[in-house]
Amino acid sequence: MEIYLQLGHEAKEMLGRTPDTIKAVRPMKDGVIADFTATQLMLKNIIKKVCQRYNAGRPRVVVGVPSGITEVEERAVEESVLQAGAKEVYLIEEPMAAAIGANIDVAEPSGSIIVDIGGGTTEVAVISLGGVVISNSLRVAGDELDEDIVNYIKREMNLAIGETTAEQIKMEIGCALPLMTDMSMEIRGRDLSTGLPKNIIITSSQIEEAMQESVSKIVEIVKQTLERTPPELASDIMEKGIVLAGGGALIRNLDKLLSSKTGMPVYIADDPLDCVAKGACKTLEDLEKLKAVLINARRKR
Repeated sequence: MEIYLQLGHEAKEMLGRTPDTIKAVRPMKDGVIADFTATQLMLKNIIKKVCQRYNAGRPRVVVGVPSGITEVEERAVEESVLQAGAKEVYLIEEPMAAAIGANIDVAEPSGSIIVDIGGGTTEVAVISLGGVVISNSLRVAGDELDEDIVNYIKREMNLAIGETTAEQIKMEIGCALPLMTDMSMEIRGRDLSTGLPKNIIITSSQIEEAMQESVSKIVEIVKQTLERTPPELASDIMEKGIVLAGGGALIRNLDKLLSSKTGMPVYIADDPLDCVAKGACKTLEDLEKLKAVLINARRKR
């Protein structure tokens, strides 16, 4: 049987468009492996591309994982990456990687808080002295917001749209608080009454309403983390503010909403989409200095 494999954006473009003979899958769900075989295929292809590009042998790999991951899930990730061709595998908690990628000095004896809103999970962590002091992981993030938009448009407008369209809506007009000027965009879907294609106009205020419940959950987990933070670190955080990373950080007015709900300044990291990847890269480049932040390195002590 021939396997046709595309990765990343190419594969994502296939979602909802494949014939019966082709299946578009997400190997990872909610930050952990959902399909072991597909994950291995994906990793093998990524490692192969990297080795070909840089004419390198088996690489060392740093993998970002959710902060609430179990030891069984940790070992599944390690095993999968090793079998895919890696020489060594190091695991780092995603909020720690995001903090390093956002240029936070994680080793200093001072508290910092990072909120990483990715695709499958929202990770909130208070970091000090190279370690995660308190963390919370919520399986509500970008994917859930897309699903909220799909369900809202189906319920309120009797129109069926796909995940890709929902994500485009979120990126183009999504907001967490009302905008000064309401934005709008034209979308196309399938009319559930007639079964025929139909175009409609949707506004940012409608998308704010669609995402409201999930956004509230994200705000609540940030507040819960702050409530559990030791007073000395809370004082540091009040001075430095909350740093937002991940694709969710780009939702309009989310920083303003979080600031109003926590009473703290909120900043969006530079290049928030790539913070975790950049942090993993920096860790690999300076492994001896940052080895203490790695999960499996701590486990082997």
